[in-house]
Amino acid sequence: MLALTPTSRRNAWGSPTAIPHALGLAPDGRAMAEAWFGAYPTAPSVVEDATGATTLPAWIAADPAAVLGPDVVAQFGPRLPFLVKLLAADSPLSLQLHPDAEHAAAGFAAEEAAGIGVDDPRRSFPDPYGRPEVLYALSAVEAVCGFRTPRRALQLLDGLETPLARHLHAMLASTPGVAGLVAALGHLLDPASRPGADQVREVATECARRLWEGSPSVRADRTVVVLGEEHPGDVGAVASLLLNSVSLAPGEAIFIPPGTVHAYLSGLAVEVLAASDDEVRGALTLKAVDPPALLRAVAPVAGAPVRLAPETFRGATDLFRAPVTEFELAVTTVGPGPARLPGGGPRVLLCLEGALTLEGAAGALTLERGCGAFASARDGAVQVTGRGRLVQVAVP
Repeated sequence: MLALTPTSRRNAWGSPTAIPHALGLAPDGRAMAEAWFGAYPTAPSVVEDATGATTLPAWIAADPAAVLGPDVVAQFGPRLPFLVKLLAADSPLSLQLHPDAEHAAAGFAAEEAAGIGVDDPRRSFPDPYGRPEVLYALSAVEAVCGFRTPRRALQLLDGLETPLARHLHAMLASTPGVAGLVAALGHLLDPASRPGADQVREVATECARRLWEGSPSVRADRTVVVLGEEHPGDVGAVASLLLNSVSLAPGEAIFIPPGTVHAYLSGLAVEVLAASDDEVRGALTLKAVDPPALLRAVAPVAGAPVRLAPETFRGATDLFRAPVTEFELAVTTVGPGPARLPGGGPRVLLCLEGALTLEGAAGALTLERGCGAFASARDGAVQVTGRGRLVQVAVP
């Protein structure tokens, strides 16, 4: 079992305090958006053993079968198939989706053939892997995620008398089902039809008016107004009317399948995902957007977001299982007695609070708040003592 040091990512939408506080660090005044715990090649974590420090990918590469286990290597190859992040948003992230395996492979091949470098800001597919993810809230989290039902989207557009709102309403009314939602999103994002900034501002103004006069959804209208203030004239503000509003309380989790259009708006969370950095952006960002790729990869599915109800493991652990093969999330509360963690393959562990000692077949390690660890297949079952709370991500 090895101490694990994350790699941080700075973005303007991040928080100057939330992740430093979670990691037990002193804030430096700059926004920190993410801390990555894993073996992704462009942002690898560092592990330390008796011989010194190295990156987690290098440590895995030295003996993949022993570190990951032969079953994981057989299924995913000699790589850790998941990635764990702390994510802190003080302002909204881009409107985006993550591709499934088919679209990821095609997008990666196309960008490779075009000679777009992995670090090029235009790159949407730096790897060929699909990217399902789970978001576990550490604070109150706000987001938009997945298409609303067509009927509910029509209800929200009713009463908005701007030309753009009426046009979107007519599109949904004339094209029943999810196809109408996809068409409306395409109208907003496609450069050939994208509304102008003035049209977007008119919708935001109408939504602000409804907040005072009586709104069919205070949360939906407020989201349009907030996004319109953060990104004036950006079509993503209007697109949010087509998407579900999501609020998570601390301890709640949501599954985001590939192809799901979403945007995190605020909050601190643990993000667990397949080991991919593929991200196709459509709006609400100064970074490069690729609406055609997003519209090709969007899943034609509408309905309420998938909230994960935890199973209980040995009385101390909430186990969140998503319908994926790459990862599962466990949150364990320890104390006063010891707790045994589920699983036995490669695992990333993060102490959320307290002080905890982890013991496996290959050794022991003590973690304080904000400290991470990597347990290999050689560690087998892990027992935890002390008092505190721990996140573990493992291969199911």
